[in-house]
Amino acid sequence: MGVGLHRLAHHDVRAFAVHLLHQFHLNPASHYPSIFLHAMEHMSDARLQMLALGAAAYASLRFVEAYGLWRERRWAEWLAAVSGGLYIPFELYHLWLSVTPVKLGLLGVNVVIVAYMVWLLWTGRRERKVQAGG
Repeated sequence: MGVGLHRLAHHDVRAFAVHLLHQFHLNPASHYPSIFLHAMEHMSDARLQMLALGAAAYASLRFVEAYGLWRERRWAEWLAAVSGGLYIPFELYHLWLSVTPVKLGLLGVNVVIVAYMVWLLWTGRRERKVQAGG
């Protein structure tokens, strides 16, 4: 995503957005596609670069987290629990605005993942106490 946004700099972003809408067979006059087109009309090269940098940083963070979880590192479990937990208030807010099965499902999956990460942290702490005492 970051590379794609970076490559859009110094190009006609609106033309790309229109092409993208046509690829997905979306009507540019519809509500959400028109919001997307309006946003693309006011997109500057500096903003595209910042979005590209943000996407690259986010992907890097998730890659480091995945590596840490794969190698069973404790810091990665903390990172996963905290970063997953940060989404929950936003998901609850959007659920409060309107309840949909998709929003309920996303919230449920996220809560299960965060609960699992907290459980891993808790059991790991208990195991370390047993090993230190025995």
